[in-house]
Amino acid sequence: MNSNLVYSTEKGRISKKTDKSVKKDSFHSEKKSNTKNKPVLLKKETKGRKGSGVTLIENLPLTLDDMRDLAKEIKKYCSSGGSIKDGIIEIQGDHRDKIKSLLEEKKFIVKISGG
Repeated sequence: MNSNLVYSTEKGRISKKTDKSVKKDSFHSEKKSNTKNKPVLLKKETKGRKGSGVTLIENLPLTLDDMRDLAKEIKKYCSSGGSIKDGIIEIQGDHRDKIKSLLEEKKFIVKISGG
């Protein structure tokens, strides 16, 4: 039996679209229009990471492909690992000053937020 029926407590129709690329593109197009004039935020976060700090880069007005290229360049510049989650670049360690100088060279308006 080949059924795609899934039990749900929510009301409404179950969508049969499972194309993730459509969701990613629509997310980034909305994000891009909303953050055009907002500064790029650099935050340090340790909560939920067992004491290890990461630098979060938020409000980047870039497409997913451009964000991947920028994340790769930042990781190489900081000699650190990282990833992209929900349109936010995460770089392992506290590299806010280095990343700020790199992004300002690329003509981004950058603001360091948090402690």
